[in-house]
Amino acid sequence: MSVLTLTKDNFTQEAVQSDKPVLIDFWAPWCGPCRMVSPIVDEIAEETPNIKVGKVNVDEQPELAAQFGVMSIPTLIVMKNGKVANTAVGSRSKQSILGML
Repeated sequence: MSVLTLTKDNFTQEAVQSDKPVLIDFWAPWCGPCRMVSPIVDEIAEETPNIKVGKVNVDEQPELAAQFGVMSIPTLIVMKNGKVANTAVGSRSKQSILGML
């Protein structure tokens, strides 16, 4: 499954109301560690059909970043049944990210 671009307009429908767990990557184009995590998140989206994967550009969606208390990026959040189930800040290995799910 491809990675969704999450915005304040589609967040509730795509993430909160999702019937699958959702891995959300809060990132920005200027962030070095984000550029390291991004291809891993893309791989997980392609290889794991039982989850939904979305990305939030914090520069374009500051309201969403504030709503989830994102202070540092990359921040990865896993939502299950509309609630935050897991959070990790900073660069992570693929195994570590899969372990969050």
